[in-house]
Amino acid sequence: MDADTDQPQPPAPRPDARVEITYCTQCRWLLRATWLASELLTTFGTDLGEVALVPGTGGVFRVRLGDDVVWDRAVQGGFPELADLKRVVRDRVAPGRSLGHTDRAAAARAASSEG
Repeated sequence: MDADTDQPQPPAPRPDARVEITYCTQCRWLLRATWLASELLTTFGTDLGEVALVPGTGGVFRVRLGDDVVWDRAVQGGFPELADLKRVVRDRVAPGRSLGHTDRAAAARAASSEG
């Protein structure tokens, strides 16, 4: 509660939970980068401290979470699947959060590959 207004204050964003999406401007991947950013912000809200879009060149598409690269097109090829990216972010910034249908779909895939 804020002593001056007696209103509850929203949780402070976590500065250590910074997502950085570097995208190739030559390849025109800005829309893909903004879509991923908006999906992460919609899902995680104030659990994230920041989502930054960084223009690059040369076919780059890289997603960092804090100091760690969690997706790099040059290494993994292609682009990250949204569900996979959300799970990686969730596991780091909000481990108790359910991703609803994303978690259920992953569990179903895992069960079908085991049997």
